[in-house]
Amino acid sequence: MSANSWLATGNFHTTYRQEQKTFFTSLDRSVFTLFLLILFFWPLLFPLSNKYMLVVDNILIAIVAVMGLNLVTGFAGLISIGHAAFVGIGAYTIASFCRTIGDSHIIVTHFWPVLILISGFVGAAFGALVGLPALRLKHLYLAIATLSFQMIFQWVINFMTFFNQGQTIFVGRVFWFTGKVGRNDHYLFWYYIILVIVVLLGFGVRNLLKTRYGRSLVAVRDNDRAADAMGINPGLTKVYAFALAGFFAGVAGALHAYLYRGVGFESFTLHESISYLAMAIVGGLGTLNGSFWGPVAIKFLDLQVEHLSEAAGQYLPSSMNLATALKPFSFGLVIVLFLMFEPRGIANWWRIAKSYTKLWPFRY
Repeated sequence: MSANSWLATGNFHTTYRQEQKTFFTSLDRSVFTLFLLILFFWPLLFPLSNKYMLVVDNILIAIVAVMGLNLVTGFAGLISIGHAAFVGIGAYTIASFCRTIGDSHIIVTHFWPVLILISGFVGAAFGALVGLPALRLKHLYLAIATLSFQMIFQWVINFMTFFNQGQTIFVGRVFWFTGKVGRNDHYLFWYYIILVIVVLLGFGVRNLLKTRYGRSLVAVRDNDRAADAMGINPGLTKVYAFALAGFFAGVAGALHAYLYRGVGFESFTLHESISYLAMAIVGGLGTLNGSFWGPVAIKFLDLQVEHLSEAAGQYLPSSMNLATALKPFSFGLVIVLFLMFEPRGIANWWRIAKSYTKLWPFRY
């Protein structure tokens, strides 16, 4: 590798320690630090209304969920169509505490970081349980198994009185060092909390992929028989891939419950599972930065389609119900176009742009 870490035009490693570094060059580290500073300070310099701050918070929560889905589908190669159910398990873990001890109990309002962590572990437990069929099932059969878990989750939530039969279960406002988080600061407060969690989990995934446990996911995805011959246990690897995905989804569900101050069934349906899968595909399966690009692209698309529907509704008759038709149409069209013309997702565009800046002015 170049002796000057600022002027390096390529990554040439002579030791394993160099290959396992989080940032290969000083320029990479500086750009990432600047990007983090922008993320932390822009809400203070350019404040948004609660409506748009909620959209930003939803994007960050989707990033947490898609990071987990990318681990099981992108890196381990296991199709999961029930990811929203895992997110719902995290949310309903918080709801269970609210139903049992009250939504304004000190445990719910003051010890919320502990409950978020517990929700992640509950999601991991269910993820490992659902991952057991992966010991014998592959491809479409495994997809049907995860779909059945989604259906079972929906049936349980809709028919159990403990979960209020899918109706909203309220969650109390949390407390911080400065006291109770008020209504005006609610979305800004959770923006910073979710952003910190995204950064920590992102570093966790990046470092995991450099260990033997992360490499085993890729090995099992590429060829599980060859991985077995190299000493990797394919069955155990598949189960812990589902467990990791369940943990990320459980954390995302808990954040969703606290952000909306309530848990309702409609946020964890099959449609949401398809949305998470679409985010992973559009962002780029098997890439960490794809977990960031996908939710941003899909959520931004939803917002723009909503604005377009409102503008068109002023000129078209209400009987056309353009908003109902335009949203699923644009959603499906984007997925089909990406599958046809860019199956590696937006992450591939980022890879090309990044390699160009590193190797400029050379063509290759």
